[in-house]
Amino acid sequence: MGEHPDRPPDRPPDRPREACGVVGIHAPGEEASNLAYYGLFALQHRGQESAGIAVSEGATIVVYKDMGLVSQVFDNEKLSSLPGHIAIGHVRYSTTGASLWENSQPAYKSAGKIAIALGHNGNLINTRELAERLGGAAPQSGPAATTDTDLIATLIADSGEDTAEEAILGALPQLEGAFSLVLMDEENLFGARDPHGLRPLVLGRLANGYALASETCALDIIGATFIREVEPGELVIINDRGLRSQRYAPAQPALCIFEFVYFARPDSKLYGKSVYKARYQMGRRLAEEAPADGDLVMGVPETAGAAAAGYAAASGIPYGEGLVKNRYVGRTFIQPTQLIRQQGIRAKLNPLHEVIEGRRIVVVDDSIVRGNTTAQIVRMLRDAGAREVHLRISSPPIQWPCFYGIDMANRDELIGAWMSVDEICARVEADSLAYLSLEGMVASTDVARDRFCTACFSSEYPIPVPEHVAVTKHMLEEPHRSGT
Repeated sequence: MGEHPDRPPDRPPDRPREACGVVGIHAPGEEASNLAYYGLFALQHRGQESAGIAVSEGATIVVYKDMGLVSQVFDNEKLSSLPGHIAIGHVRYSTTGASLWENSQPAYKSAGKIAIALGHNGNLINTRELAERLGGAAPQSGPAATTDTDLIATLIADSGEDTAEEAILGALPQLEGAFSLVLMDEENLFGARDPHGLRPLVLGRLANGYALASETCALDIIGATFIREVEPGELVIINDRGLRSQRYAPAQPALCIFEFVYFARPDSKLYGKSVYKARYQMGRRLAEEAPADGDLVMGVPETAGAAAAGYAAASGIPYGEGLVKNRYVGRTFIQPTQLIRQQGIRAKLNPLHEVIEGRRIVVVDDSIVRGNTTAQIVRMLRDAGAREVHLRISSPPIQWPCFYGIDMANRDELIGAWMSVDEICARVEADSLAYLSLEGMVASTDVARDRFCTACFSSEYPIPVPEHVAVTKHMLEEPHRSGT
């Protein structure tokens, strides 16, 4: 394949970005906002653009949200102004709708007998159709939406049903795509997952109630005992009378395998399997499939550490830390100077010259999306004195866009879609490059392949995406264009 023209300098960051993290709390006698805060803190890796919490004491829903990290948005004073035993929380990375306060979550809508707050992880593929359907009349529940989350909330609030539960059960079958939802009215907490379960959602038991969260690590931090995953196609209802479940669609499990590769925290479990163990096994299999002659194995912080450890163990090459990450680099409102921009990745990673100099380095990373960051890392290691740099990637080449909640909806941006492995190796100036096979990646999870979505690697989409549908981040903010 020929080389694609150079990308503009303002191309999005060269890492896959996930949609969001969600948490839900129903705990009579407790301040649910405090538990939601700590749950969101554990899920901060899933979204750093905005954070929000909605609460109810049983009669009124109050929502507070803002741009920034959880610790920037909330403090003791703000949390004390959010009393109640029911809460939902949300951290966001935008995949539909711009990164603006208006699009932060939870979304709140009220009409007729229904008031609802909603947090969403995922991405719908019938957003435009829903917007056109709702656009036939002015929404009773508020202004026009610019996110698929707002559309879902509007669909529920404007349903005309007598209860939120009835409205939610009526709305869920109309949604196409990926969604793990936490919802609340004044008295009830709800959790729902799309029929394929593309995005995770788990249920836990608190001493005085229940918790919902995107990952088990959030249950751990608030002292909740894991019960089970919310099933694909299931709605759970939690209130003062306990926990109930409603099946609204047959389950066709297809969890995004990128959760195992990159998104989920290593101390979480998916399908009952340890994410850390799966990544470690990916590294071991990668060493078997793609051995390299090296003096040191190192992982790109922080998600590739387990895979690098596995590669080192299987290869017999010593493992070491060659890059130090600044763990406090998050979302910033201050634009960097030209000098800092030129430093690129150095704001987040700095090489240990004493470890790297004169050595043949095997660098393990979890993925290559656009290739820019990878090239910077290779250059940084060479500047630090590395004699050779061999790249090993613990997943296959990403060749297809994601329409289900990862910010990779444009195939032209994926270096693996338009360059061969040898061309990518030359582009990032590595001495060698190899990827883990699709079979090796799936086998490392100890879960059957038919229970995963592997579309970004295989083009096998569990939910067909119509060609005429333009799935972009800002579709609801752009004029409708014919043929899109």
